[in-house]
Amino acid sequence: MNDESQNTMGSPTPEELREQVERTRDELGQTVEALAGKADVKAQAKEKAAAVKEQAASASAQIREKTAEATRLVKDKAPEPLWEKAEQGAKAARDNRTPLLAGGALLIAFLLIRRGRRRNR
Repeated sequence: MNDESQNTMGSPTPEELREQVERTRDELGQTVEALAGKADVKAQAKEKAAAVKEQAASASAQIREKTAEATRLVKDKAPEPLWEKAEQGAKAARDNRTPLLAGGALLIAFLLIRRGRRRNR
């Protein structure tokens, strides 16, 4: 407020009061928005989850890249007969899953029996 705009009593003009009220409303609105943003836990959780997901994707890509590089190095240094045997073993494991399924069934049975015994105590 300047001296020219004040009347003889030293109080602000109606226009200046309107401008001051408008500024105060704007400031109050900004403050309320900022507080609402801080109180919005759901939005904050979504932002954090997105950041963690992005970090995990980046780490996964780096691991895949390093694994591929390590595989190439091992393949380059390992003798050919060794790779042939490894491929045969992997194929046999894929083709014959019966032992794996039987082992899984035994493990499940064991866990169920153990659980039943705990309940009876």
